[in-house]
Amino acid sequence: MILEGIVTTLDVDGRCNIAPMGPRVEAEMLRFTLRPFRTSTTYRNLKRSGEGVLHVTDDALLLARAAIGKLRPEDAPTRPAEVVDGRILVDACRYYEFKISECDDRDERATLTATMVAEGRIRDFFGFNRARHAVVEAAILATRVAILPIDAIREELRRLSIPVEKTGGDREREAMALLCEYIEDHAHERAATARGDE
Repeated sequence: MILEGIVTTLDVDGRCNIAPMGPRVEAEMLRFTLRPFRTSTTYRNLKRSGEGVLHVTDDALLLARAAIGKLRPEDAPTRPAEVVDGRILVDACRYYEFKISECDDRDERATLTATMVAEGRIRDFFGFNRARHAVVEAAILATRVAILPIDAIREELRRLSIPVEKTGGDREREAMALLCEYIEDHAHERAATARGDE
């Protein structure tokens, strides 16, 4: 099963990187598989240190901001991890500190097997309604804006916006607006590049 979550890792200077990631997991969460692109900061940090923290959250706005690289420190406060050299998001629901036990990075996306070394529960998982599910799907689309046809992305966003308007709260609406703006900005950049604009 793929679990949509957030992974924090540290760079060589101790700066925290926060990235959405959908690892393959089993219910016990003792081991899971991460598949970051080799060009990503998460991959570089894990290749260097071999450890990080996977978070489960029901905060769709946090997931959206992480997906498009729009997280300010005040949007996602952290505290030191307990076992690994890493950071825990203080408003996550659960977290799993991990160490990489196997690494296959021959392909464009690395396959990293993580072994859980500590876990914790911060608060109850409130749950996902239709709006939160829609925001997660829109966030995934936003991460593929450079590779999918923009008209297909726009059509899917129109469909996903309906449950956000019907069942979402302020945070879900803010998340969807943020994602739509990000996607449109990239669409305009792609169009300008295709025209040869400077």
